[in-house]
Amino acid sequence: MAGLSIWHVLIFAIVVILLFGTSKLKNLGKDVGGAVKDFKKSIKDDETTTAALNEPRTIEHQATSSDVNTTVKQ
Repeated sequence: MAGLSIWHVLIFAIVVILLFGTSKLKNLGKDVGGAVKDFKKSIKDDETTTAALNEPRTIEHQATSSDVNTTVKQ
């Protein structure tokens, strides 16, 4: 019916190799591999950035003499 047998796949592969040649297919494989690698790297970078933004932060402040409200009694 609509299923592909091993022979269909082999014939398709032979036609593709004859049309494009092995060198172009090799370069295409390198390009696709590089694109996938860059995509994974950007996803990982986004996750670390998101995790850093969602991390709770504390603010430490030391009191100085100008911060303390003093009143002079008259």
